[in-house]
Amino acid sequence: MNDNSNFKPPNINIPPNLLNGPTPLFLLAGIILVLGIFTSAYKVDANENGVVLRFGKYVKTTTPGLHFKIPLGIDKVYKIQVTRQYKEEFGFRSQRAGVRTTFSSKNYQDESWMLTGDLNIAQVEWIVQYNIKDPKNFLFKIKDPKNTIRDVSEAVMSLMVGDRSFAEAIQSERQNINIKAQEEMQRILDSYESGISVQLVQLQGLVPPGPVSDSFNEVNRAKQEQEAMINEARKEYNKVIYQAEGKAKRVIKEAEGYAIERVNEAKGDVQLFNNVSREYKKAPKITKDRLYIETMRSVLSKIPNKTIIDTELENILPLLNMNHGVK
Repeated sequence: MNDNSNFKPPNINIPPNLLNGPTPLFLLAGIILVLGIFTSAYKVDANENGVVLRFGKYVKTTTPGLHFKIPLGIDKVYKIQVTRQYKEEFGFRSQRAGVRTTFSSKNYQDESWMLTGDLNIAQVEWIVQYNIKDPKNFLFKIKDPKNTIRDVSEAVMSLMVGDRSFAEAIQSERQNINIKAQEEMQRILDSYESGISVQLVQLQGLVPPGPVSDSFNEVNRAKQEQEAMINEARKEYNKVIYQAEGKAKRVIKEAEGYAIERVNEAKGDVQLFNNVSREYKKAPKITKDRLYIETMRSVLSKIPNKTIIDTELENILPLLNMNHGVK
């Protein structure tokens, strides 16, 4: 907050001969006029708002630009930077922009150690960014804005972490914690009429405290090994099961294909028989002869050495070579 009304007039040496007669009155009036002019004008920068008080009572809030007020200390102006992003750090402190101190250099356990929903202790580091949306309320509604923001932030973050297990807070619920914490902080600050707008709540780290970090890491490694063994067993199980299911499906498909093939062959034989039956009924003699010839062709074609004779022939045995093929 800058008070632009504390104006220091220049030292003016008045000659002694001017203090006699009416001249000093005009000179004093001129000095007062000059002081009034110098103390009546003030400038508000582009990123500021001016809060004007008259005899200590709020009068108005002025926007960036050149303004005038009642001089000689009657009006006072407090300039508030409304576009600046303020930041509060919890669980750590920054030495300068972009450089963060180590946790062990200072003790921030009171603000960073929290109890999770599954009764584990977590070391939580986070930041809060905010700006001033109402300069009047920011100046007069709360006595210590910075400590108010810190107290509200610690209370809200403890509530958010305490409603979740350690695993949820460090993994799946991390983003929800940021969002819910910002909303809850804004709700509380608005109930105080603080004039503050919370722009960001961001978890920087959520880890076990130093004294138990080794034990926590051992537990995590054991859980990871357990998960790896379970996954390996599931992989082998799925491999065997899928192979067995594949073989079973193949056998079933082969059986189904064989059944379809046999059914189709049977249907074909039935259709063939029906066709032959119809032709036989049309010409029984021709059909009988054709069936006989086709049957004999099929049978005789499988005999390598054969002799075909007429049934009406007589005395043909001497002509046959009965020793053929006999050793």
